[in-house]
Amino acid sequence: MQKDDEIKQLLTEIRDNQKLALQRQEEHLELARLQVDRAGSQVKESIKLQKEAMDRFKRVGRVVFPLIVLCIALIIYLIVRFL
Repeated sequence: MQKDDEIKQLLTEIRDNQKLALQRQEEHLELARLQVDRAGSQVKESIKLQKEAMDRFKRVGRVVFPLIVLCIALIIYLIVRFL
């Protein structure tokens, strides 16, 4: 009889441990889902910021590039004129 009680107690402990393990796995899965969602939103924000930076660069480039060309042209003009 004592053996039966021991087996029953061990089986009950195994069942309880399995329930606890499943509960913890569900918690970890939920945390992983939250992290994936957060990473996805961070990637979207990063892409948005990169697009904004490229747009700014293009706008600045439209002004700066002609100025650089003008400066080079003036330098060449000065070199040719005084040589």
